Amino acid sequence: MPLAYTILYVEDVARSLAFYRSAFGLALKLQHEGGDYGELDTGSTTLAFSSRRLLAQLGHQAQAPQADAPCFEIAFTTDDVAATLQQALAAGARGVQEPQQMPWGQTVAYVADPDGFRVEICTPIQA
Repeated sequence: MPLAYTILYVEDVARSLAFYRSAFGLALKLQHEGGDYGELDTGSTTLAFSSRRLLAQLGHQAQAPQADAPCFEIAFTTDDVAATLQQALAAGARGVQEPQQMPWGQTVAYVADPDGFRVEICTPIQA
């Protein structure tokens, strides 16, 4: 069964869309006119954003993420982790971990987005 989308609950959907477009070069797929929902094209899975305000209106409470104590992260693969890290920092990300070579051969860095979600920037895992 394919994974269709992931939704991050954020304070400001437009700000999140702008950040991810600038930081990672993602294309806008949908931005609802009311401003409480938007989607970015990442390939086979959509990265979506919903405002915490909308979630509260629907009777649910979202907790704010903590980049230093994550329970969730998203990852983007790239051949140039250092360059992508610099692009994300220039777009407003907060650095969490500089690029490191992992024992399994992957290079990995971490940033926090403007809402505090942890984002992994990594090279593809080689089989």
